[in-house]
Amino acid sequence: MPKYSITVNGTIRAVDVPADTPLLWVLRDELDLTGTKYGCGTGQCRSCAVHLDGEIAYACLVTIQSIGDQEVLTIEGLSDDLSHPVQKAWLDVDVPQCGWCQPGQVMTAAALLEEHPSPTDEQIDEWMSPVLCRCGTYGRIRTAIHRAARGGDR
Repeated sequence: MPKYSITVNGTIRAVDVPADTPLLWVLRDELDLTGTKYGCGTGQCRSCAVHLDGEIAYACLVTIQSIGDQEVLTIEGLSDDLSHPVQKAWLDVDVPQCGWCQPGQVMTAAALLEEHPSPTDEQIDEWMSPVLCRCGTYGRIRTAIHRAARGGDR
């Protein structure tokens, strides 16, 4: 088996897995970073969203061999104390119900705010609608994103 070095949440990590191993399983099974969730395994639900060099990627679709020197950011890497503006807003607005999609929602919202610091409702809907939430918390998600964009103000 080939050995790969990847940078995850600012730390270089070595893993010894087959080249076609999805990043999702590297994160969860090899690196014990279980915040990234398995939903569908086909990139349709987006619950496995991570950032690769600041861009959204779906960890179930990205293989370890395709990462190269790109930096991986998982939900654990946003902050170690839930102080990231999106995480704080998520808690303040009580977004999660079952919670399964939330890592994908949070990582997508963080990327959205990097690109659009003051997003419109239309931009939020465009970015967030592909991330499947079976509980239907889309209204609270939008509210939390606006709150995070304002720096936590109501």
